[in-house]
Amino acid sequence: MDQAITAANTAWMLAAFAAVALMVPGLAMFYGGMVSVKNTLNMAMMTFGGFAVVGVLWIIFGYSAVLGDSISGWGLLGDPFEYFGSSQLMTAPADDVLPPAIVSAFQLLFAGITVALISGAVADRMKFGAWMVFAGVWVTFVYFPVAHWVFAFDSADGSVIGGWIANTLGAIDFAGGTAVHINAGIAALALILIVGKRHVFPSPPRPHSLPLTMLGAGMLFFGWFGFNAGSALSAGNSAAVVALNTVAAACAGICGWLLAEKLKEGRATSLGASSGLIAALVGITPACGAVSPIGALIIGGICGVACCLAVSLKYRFRYDDSLDVVGIHLVGGIIGTLLIGFLADGSAPNGVSGLFYGGGFDQLWRQLVATIAVLAYSFTVTLLIALAIRATMGIRVDEESEREGLDVAVHGESAYIMEIIETGSTTVAVPADAVDGATAITGSSASPERAPTS
Repeated sequence: MDQAITAANTAWMLAAFAAVALMVPGLAMFYGGMVSVKNTLNMAMMTFGGFAVVGVLWIIFGYSAVLGDSISGWGLLGDPFEYFGSSQLMTAPADDVLPPAIVSAFQLLFAGITVALISGAVADRMKFGAWMVFAGVWVTFVYFPVAHWVFAFDSADGSVIGGWIANTLGAIDFAGGTAVHINAGIAALALILIVGKRHVFPSPPRPHSLPLTMLGAGMLFFGWFGFNAGSALSAGNSAAVVALNTVAAACAGICGWLLAEKLKEGRATSLGASSGLIAALVGITPACGAVSPIGALIIGGICGVACCLAVSLKYRFRYDDSLDVVGIHLVGGIIGTLLIGFLADGSAPNGVSGLFYGGGFDQLWRQLVATIAVLAYSFTVTLLIALAIRATMGIRVDEESEREGLDVAVHGESAYIMEIIETGSTTVAVPADAVDGATAITGSSASPERAPTS
């Protein structure tokens, strides 16, 4: 490969890395705006804290466990000692190879964001210390093995054995539908079952700042282009097609959610637009290199509608998924992964045809097996991890701290300086510099959280 091409590919990967890194504060804002004012900082801290723990473990042995040679030859886990400490990644590669350091840095972000996604499901009630321990244990025993299954490919000369889903099974997951979204979504469900419901469920507090949530969604949207197109690992046609498919799905997802919301609730909301955007991005993540732009529109639109309907299931089945990690990431991830079996276009970068393009059921069953395997493994191991943490250090804050708010009770901080204002027979807390604060807080213009549906 020409040195100039290699340099261009490296530059693209550095740019993609920077874009994906922006998803960390983007997720903190997206989640932070959806919780009450007294839990905003705790939500952001769970994002940053979990990400930091994962980053440390990734440098020590995570890269090796994910992208190292399979220790069994069966593609179950990379050798955690092959690149222990990551010092080997500093060696300059051959002229036609991407620097392994940027590949490691890029994949570190995937691992950290996957863990951070889970935190939204247990907002307002999980001990911060227990969350930090959970993040480290979960990424070690769940994410690293699953990421090896999906992201580690056999070397061309056969000297390195990769993961079984990518190589033996041959399922397609371009940027993490199984390893990231299905994995995080089903883990969130398992964790919810152990942590339990908030004391206010099923009438949760309103999102305190929908503009903050929309800003966070916009930052995630920006970062997702690095997430998906960066997974092409080169600045070529594949990355360009992936970028086009990503934006196509995103637009369809917003339209799909808003339409479903309008028909179901009688209104289209800013929270719905933000959620539809994320749902579509989740769905296109595994499929972005496998489908045509029309296929991307279909996936995005279906995810927007289906996830809008799915978020209401928590009220029917009585599980408290605070910020709809299950309804969006699990459901969207499954839809996007399985639709590859129907909509894969042989002319797309992955070069595989699905059922609707003459490929029969061959790719569909592969996608189904990959989905079931990740669901079963992640749910089981996550459940065991959560049970162990609950039995040893406790997993949930006390009721007084939950009612007071975790910002003050856990971190000793407040997102906003609040003042108490008396308005007739009502006492409200408002920002200290607010004008007509009582009216702003008590007026009918405040947007409610997603309402239960029967």
